[in-house]
Amino acid sequence: MTIDERLFVGTSSDEHVEMYLKAMWLIKENGEAIKVSSVARLLRIRQPSVVQMMKRLDRIGYVKYKKFNITLTDKGEKIGASIVRKSRLLEVLMISHLKVKSDEKIVCGMEHHMSDEFTDSLSSILGNPATSPNGKTIPFNHDRIFPKEDC
Repeated sequence: MTIDERLFVGTSSDEHVEMYLKAMWLIKENGEAIKVSSVARLLRIRQPSVVQMMKRLDRIGYVKYKKFNITLTDKGEKIGASIVRKSRLLEVLMISHLKVKSDEKIVCGMEHHMSDEFTDSLSSILGNPATSPNGKTIPFNHDRIFPKEDC
């Protein structure tokens, strides 16, 4: 049996949810509207899979999903920001402190298993960096960095 999975996620349902929330957070950070097509492209999966997950995320309160409108809820945005924070702190650790090339597979595998306490301690050890080595803002302590959208 050949498995050609391009996402760097484990088998945990929570990890899949976190990857979707991270993808949507990154799309929003880039100033773009969150669309099924943009999520599918970023995660390298098919659009019907994204639609199925959007419906699930809507049911559990992480997004507001209507056919052509996807909005992160405060809860979804907080989780997305948390995963991005972990990812970017790991990039700082790898590039700036360990002096190794950032490895997306390693970062993606680790970010889902870091507790808030571990993440905050890592940030402290790294000097609480505000930006990643790529110049991207590191969300601080799971706070939203986007202004509240008008409803």
